[in-house]
Amino acid sequence: MGIEYMLKPQYKLTNKIVGMLTAIAEAKAAVERAKLLPKQELRLRRQALIRMTHSSTHIEGNKLNLHQVEAVYARKKVDAPNRDIYEVQNYLKALRYIERIVQKKQSFTERIVLKIHKLVTDKTLPDEQCGKYRKGSVYVIRRRLGFPDEKVYTGPDAKKVKKLMAELVAWIHESERQDVHPVIVAGVLHQEIAAIHPFADGNGRTARALATLVLYQRGFDFRRLFALEDYYNKDRPAYYRAINVGENYEQRRTDITLWLEYFVKGFKEEIDNVRTKVISLALRKVDDKLNAQIYLDKDQMKILELLDQMGRIRVRDVVDILECPKRTAQAHLQRLKKLEIIKQVGKGPASAYVLA
Repeated sequence: MGIEYMLKPQYKLTNKIVGMLTAIAEAKAAVERAKLLPKQELRLRRQALIRMTHSSTHIEGNKLNLHQVEAVYARKKVDAPNRDIYEVQNYLKALRYIERIVQKKQSFTERIVLKIHKLVTDKTLPDEQCGKYRKGSVYVIRRRLGFPDEKVYTGPDAKKVKKLMAELVAWIHESERQDVHPVIVAGVLHQEIAAIHPFADGNGRTARALATLVLYQRGFDFRRLFALEDYYNKDRPAYYRAINVGENYEQRRTDITLWLEYFVKGFKEEIDNVRTKVISLALRKVDDKLNAQIYLDKDQMKILELLDQMGRIRVRDVVDILECPKRTAQAHLQRLKKLEIIKQVGKGPASAYVLA
């Protein structure tokens, strides 16, 4: 890496944390074993994306409700302030970018951190601040009605940000070598981004997106059916209490065990919900024709997700998203068509595919 590895997060793996991690592993096995119809899995993934986006932007004050976020996802017109719409569009773009990184098996880098920040703040921050570390001081202020604002946190000096972020990225790689549990790595990363506060704005959304990225990269994606942000959004004061563990960066580096207990508990609760949904769907009786649809590979699921987002696709869209030859794309589409999951509209060069 060429970077002196200095970050040493201070925390204890308490009995409570270990017990919850064990329960998460059991839920993971159950979710991965469950047989879902493609349309069921597609719907759950879409719901997770929409919930992640709604909750992560809502925590920061975005006013769009869940139905409006769903409309933005479906590229429909929404009557709301432009900034709120941009924030939702941006977070959806960031989550799609994360999926591409995982698909290409790219390792975690500072460039990816900066790109995610650029995506989540597009059109809501000046260009010179999008995807760039802050140049000035940063404070977290608590607004209190009828009382003066209270300064609850002071970020580290701007000159230290680049080095601290390099150390964090080095630790992420080190944690993989040391086999640190992926949920713990995601929790440390989330806390550390919040503590460094490397950007002028958008730190929270970037931290939450990066935590999701690490979980996906390390095989804890749970078929991409979870939305951890929902847990934070349900009780925002509890989220802020858990993550704000000191008045400045040095204090926040002392011991983050309580934050990790909160983080792991939230992850377990969300995964328990996913397992309940998945098992209840998998237990429903389906006829033989539908059962035949269960066995789709990852590329075919990816085609269905693209189709769900776009409404209609062509062979060249599949070639682009899968980075595969035209013949392979056509074979995938023919299989989905044969299973009556999609249908062809139009003929010749103008032909396209829609969900059946």
